Amino acid sequence: MSTRHVALDVLRGIAILGTIATNIWIFTNPDGLIGYIQGTHRATGSWAVVEDLLQQLAQGKFLGLLTIMFGIGLAIQQRSARRRGRPWPGRYYWRAALLFVDGVINYFLFTEFDILMGYAVTGLIVAYLLSMRLRRQYVAIAVAASTHVVLLGLVTWVLLAAPARSGSASELSPNPYADGSFVDLIAFRAENLLMFRAEVVFILPMSIALFLVGATLLRAGVLEPRGARLRRGLMVAGLGVALPLDLAVGQAGGDAGLVVARYGLAPVVALGLLAWVAGYYADGHTPGRWGRALTPIGRMALSCYVLQNAIAGAVCYGWGAGLASELDGTTLVPATVTLYLAISAVLMVFARFWLRHFERGPLEWLWHRGYDRITASAGRRVPPDRADAPR
Repeated sequence: MSTRHVALDVLRGIAILGTIATNIWIFTNPDGLIGYIQGTHRATGSWAVVEDLLQQLAQGKFLGLLTIMFGIGLAIQQRSARRRGRPWPGRYYWRAALLFVDGVINYFLFTEFDILMGYAVTGLIVAYLLSMRLRRQYVAIAVAASTHVVLLGLVTWVLLAAPARSGSASELSPNPYADGSFVDLIAFRAENLLMFRAEVVFILPMSIALFLVGATLLRAGVLEPRGARLRRGLMVAGLGVALPLDLAVGQAGGDAGLVVARYGLAPVVALGLLAWVAGYYADGHTPGRWGRALTPIGRMALSCYVLQNAIAGAVCYGWGAGLASELDGTTLVPATVTLYLAISAVLMVFARFWLRHFERGPLEWLWHRGYDRITASAGRRVPPDRADAPR
């Protein structure tokens, strides 16, 4: 495997573990996503400071990193298609459709904050944009980023103009997370589909921009030795400037600050993180202990993403062990951190074990199997290689 691919797998592994670092706080809230947004069941005492800091450190950064990595993966698929003399985007719409189906299943069965459906739509749009001349792609980045900034500004203005919350947030009643069955939660997600999918619509311009930025960075050599200057610039912007601002605005800015940090500053931090990790491997380093632990997760990103949600739901929700309902202000933080570390360890062990016996993760295998059948039935079977795999 090339140095570039080592960096990609490690970065995907970081992004996957980073998403659960953000979402684990939603799972351990007895009111689920609604309680997390409304601020119910918070930690108390000194644990409240730790909770705020841990949430802010993960908030939005790894969503941004995973989005950029999907864009890089899409550009790699385009390179593979051109190298084989195939048209682009060709039959990519089948890939997007399969990813969307994966997202629908993940949404209804495991988590209402699924990102796969949004990535499927974004990928389909960007796949066609990548077939255009570079100038048009740069224009698309500018338009998508500008649209996102305008939307972010409007949402921030509304939050700043809204009256301050009075009293404590009300708890969810009836509560399908704590008291409902597995089927009850599926029905709850179906009833509130539009509300739970609002974020996916809101971040679509940002996702398009980050997909295209990922493809642009790949062309510019961000993962290769020649991209050293580019990486230094990204690290200064992301880790030197955006990260301190993100922490300050997110901690002190209230609801509006959280939104600005998550959707405005965090993607820039993600670019800095990408450059930092890529620079390490671009200089010829092979994976060390942590790199070897993260690489299998990156290779099985789809399987690990769904598995972490399934485990967290089984541990926290009422249809499973019901952990979230047993936590209070003094136990919330240590229990959440412990659960996060345990899930991360399970993913590392599972992914490493699986890839010792199989070439792809279980969901990746099913995805490719479905794609093979579709293309075969269309009379044009295209055997995907590793570069084509959804990561």
